Amino acid sequence: MKTTPSSPSVLQAHPQVAPAQAALRREIEQAPDLATLQQASRAIQALVQRLVEPDLGAEQLTRMISSLNDALTRRLIDICSAGLPDDGLEWCWISLGSEGRQEQTLSGDQDNGIIFASRHQTPDQVRALLLPLARRINEALDACGFPLCLGEIMASNPRWCLSLAEWRERFGLWIIEGDPQALLNASIFFDLRPLHGAQHLARQLNDWLALEAAENSRFLFQMAANALRREPPLGLLRRFVVARDGPHAGTIDLKLNGAALFVDAARIYSLACGAGASNTADRLRLAATKQRLHPDDVARWIDAFYLIQMLRLKNQHQHYAGQAAMHNHVDPKRLEIADQHALQQALRQARSLQQRLALDYPGSRQGM
Repeated sequence: MKTTPSSPSVLQAHPQVAPAQAALRREIEQAPDLATLQQASRAIQALVQRLVEPDLGAEQLTRMISSLNDALTRRLIDICSAGLPDDGLEWCWISLGSEGRQEQTLSGDQDNGIIFASRHQTPDQVRALLLPLARRINEALDACGFPLCLGEIMASNPRWCLSLAEWRERFGLWIIEGDPQALLNASIFFDLRPLHGAQHLARQLNDWLALEAAENSRFLFQMAANALRREPPLGLLRRFVVARDGPHAGTIDLKLNGAALFVDAARIYSLACGAGASNTADRLRLAATKQRLHPDDVARWIDAFYLIQMLRLKNQHQHYAGQAAMHNHVDPKRLEIADQHALQQALRQARSLQQRLALDYPGSRQGM
């Protein structure tokens, strides 16, 4: 399995990347309007498409995608929020899901929210002010190629435009209840990352969450049980387990049945350590520094995770080049032999990580 560098700094120094990335960032930061940002979004997509083939490494590519998308989103928020009265109002735009983890690939919708605090207004009054702005931002992001979330996990949804106290109450209920919907929400919202505005609000929420989750072993056991419901799609005699029916019959979903296995386990270990990291590799590395996991195991799991991420990027690149809708499903029989073997090995590492998770949270696999 190809070794993945432990730091994204390699990307910054790469001669193919640094000048183009710097030029794009300048264009984004100086963009006067939405039309210019739409052009910049297309330029980001084109740059990434050029870099998938040289195979710079999935960690570097996904962090670059997220970094440029972050810059675009910040500039878009600045443009949309120009003239908004502050009057003692503080608010922070937060990224969630893959964007929050800095693991964006070439396709994906929006996942975002707002945390706010005000000295003079009630939460409902602040929401009345911020929701129209959030709708403009969500729609502008959609115009820039970031589709609206079908599940409405967006800042323009009143459920996800909350004061700091309301967010704490919401997370507290999820941790206490631990029902399937609460666990699903936790899998998305525990990946929050501040993107724009009063970032100290997000840091306060993250610090509070780290303590609350680490002290609630029952919740972590429930999270582990939820994570172990999906198993690597490996059968007997080196065979893959593929979808039997539906529009993607004969394929493996590299996101849900591959990358997500690492993402879910890393999230649990990060919460158990009381760490505020959101990136999957960073979470696993922190768990190693806290002596919850062995560094050699962590290195193998990170390599496996990013190998699957690279296969996702290559798969999406092929769809893009063929002007087809991008998705995460791949027919393993169509992969090159070397990629088939590498995917099998990566999925075995996912199984190894899940086995470790089951050992650390005994009983979480009961009933599976």
